[in-house]
Amino acid sequence: MVTWNLDKAHSEIEFRVRHMMISSVKGFFQDFNITMSGDPQDISTASIRIAIPTSSINTKNEQRDQHLRGEDFFDSNQFPEITFESTAIKKLNDGKYDVTGNLTIRNITKPTTFHVEVGGVAKDPWGNEKIGFAFNGRINREDFGLTWNTPLETGGVLVGDEVKIQGDVQFILN
Repeated sequence: MVTWNLDKAHSEIEFRVRHMMISSVKGFFQDFNITMSGDPQDISTASIRIAIPTSSINTKNEQRDQHLRGEDFFDSNQFPEITFESTAIKKLNDGKYDVTGNLTIRNITKPTTFHVEVGGVAKDPWGNEKIGFAFNGRINREDFGLTWNTPLETGGVLVGDEVKIQGDVQFILN
């Protein structure tokens, strides 16, 4: 079994949610850690754990970010971390996998599946062996207690329920 360490300089986790039913707001987490161990040639054997400080949310709007960190959404003081721990990894075809695990937000844990594509394994110019992944998935934010919303005069609500999550990450062989 091999342990891979996250290369934070070449990794990102982003999200997108509908806003006012007419467009989307995008954001990202400035800080997170992912640990992965297993056979880099057979990702289905891996164990994956993700930890994201909720206070690191960034939508490039400080007022909105403070609201997201507050009690209406993530309540970062009471629930400082989002976590994901893999429970099963299913190989779909060459380099593509479904990674299922327990996603916990606001102390609410739900099984969640992310679609993962392996970008490959390579050595960087400094001799570090690396592996890259792209992943995506969707959650209903209300399933995790993120229920704040407000109706619009034109119908609909301010914030959509579905949150699209995606990321590109690189790991360095430990």
